[in-house]
Amino acid sequence: MSQKVRVRFAPSPTGPLHIGGVRTALFNYLFAKKHGGDFLLRIEDTDQNRFVEGAEQYIIEALDWLNIPFDEGPGKEKGYGPYRQSERKGLYKEYADQLIAKGHAYYAFDTSEELDTHRKDHEAKGKTFIYNWHNRLKLKNSLALSETDVQAKLTAGEEYVIRFKSPEGETLSLNDMIRGTMTIDTHVLDDKVLFKSDGMPTYHLANIVDDHLMEITHVIRGEEWLPSLALHVLLYRAFGWQAPQFAHLPLIMKPEGKGKLSKRDGDKMGFPVFPLEWKTAEGDVFSGYREDGYLPEAVVNMLAFLGWNPGTEQEIFSLEELCQAFELERVHKAGAKFDPEKTKWFQHQYLQEMEATVLTAKFKSLLSEKGIETTLNLSKIVSLLKERATFVEDLWDQGSFFFETPVSYDEKASAKAFKQDTPALLEEVITLLKQTSDFSAANLSEIVKGWITSKEIGFGKVMMPLRLALVGEMKGPEVFDIAALLGKEETIKRIENALKTIS
Repeated sequence: MSQKVRVRFAPSPTGPLHIGGVRTALFNYLFAKKHGGDFLLRIEDTDQNRFVEGAEQYIIEALDWLNIPFDEGPGKEKGYGPYRQSERKGLYKEYADQLIAKGHAYYAFDTSEELDTHRKDHEAKGKTFIYNWHNRLKLKNSLALSETDVQAKLTAGEEYVIRFKSPEGETLSLNDMIRGTMTIDTHVLDDKVLFKSDGMPTYHLANIVDDHLMEITHVIRGEEWLPSLALHVLLYRAFGWQAPQFAHLPLIMKPEGKGKLSKRDGDKMGFPVFPLEWKTAEGDVFSGYREDGYLPEAVVNMLAFLGWNPGTEQEIFSLEELCQAFELERVHKAGAKFDPEKTKWFQHQYLQEMEATVLTAKFKSLLSEKGIETTLNLSKIVSLLKERATFVEDLWDQGSFFFETPVSYDEKASAKAFKQDTPALLEEVITLLKQTSDFSAANLSEIVKGWITSKEIGFGKVMMPLRLALVGEMKGPEVFDIAALLGKEETIKRIENALKTIS
């Protein structure tokens, strides 16, 4: 690629960023970085009716959290701005006028009521109304009216839209980096509105003009834009501009059943579909991956595999590795099924690989949130618990007993573990512990197990009630690891408490 790669992510600020949008941003980012190019953020806010306060900030924060920040965009001006379409609206009329002058567009004065009448009339005859080559000369537009009439209407300030004049009788060849070559008969295309009566461009015109002026080389976007590809290619041709290369990403599908992944699927099945938590003006709260405890690296790795495959067995990729391995040609055409369990699997892998000091610090701040100050060896506790943990919160679920003395004991386990001779055995264990000065796990194991063997009793008769006394239920790491961390005084106190409560 001789020309410098420039790609853009162009969301509309109409609410929180769905993970489908996040994946589009990620694939643009990976492609740009692989080719030493630029990743731009452009905010497409021409539809002011759907604008949502705070949405733009949310988009930027989400990209930053995922470590895929844009190189150029709002607040990072690089000479191609402004990067919000609403701030560029003075530009577009000039380009719409250029198309009229070249004969590729025309003024249409039909009112919405008139168009509605045509639609209903067609429906009654079992047809679909399309405004294009077959009827445009019978409708109220500058192709059908005389120049004098058109001028009179414009001078009188009559409302109009500007429509694209799609070519007749042509077979267009469209190329997509993921889908290959597609052909389309221009007869089926309608004459899309490029400029609205409110003086604002439609998405189609603004998008093409902005991509051209921002020197975008590759347009990587969702499959839902495929139906617009023919129009966009024709617009480039009409302007006499070189079109970028296009790539349309597959949809992200529901985990179960058919159709696109939606917010409702997340609500129903209990997983987030947004990167960050989002609060609506009405007070509704939608969960986010960040607030649910996911690591950004895990979310990025999961998203990369939604529709892309490296062609190897490797599944865990750092962002650097993804940038090197990513190729648009390896993106699938078919929709990618979203799998919440696979996301948890990625999260588990990344938590296991996290540096011990970082994970311990995260656990410490979780304890602080719960109002717990402790002198226990947290890094040792984390190392014992982390294998079974997927989220930092799991360390608490697995090991809260380290910080809170049990006040109740699992009933089913108590019935199984506490027999008639249990109190006498535990009293002997207390005596042994009191006599032990080296309270390391290895030494405790040696002393207690040696005593059990010498008494010729089953290990379960001592180990089960001992675990119950220290933990309150049958869970947790090795009993002697727990006792060593709790220390002599606390261990003995817990066994005495259990004896009082259970017997």
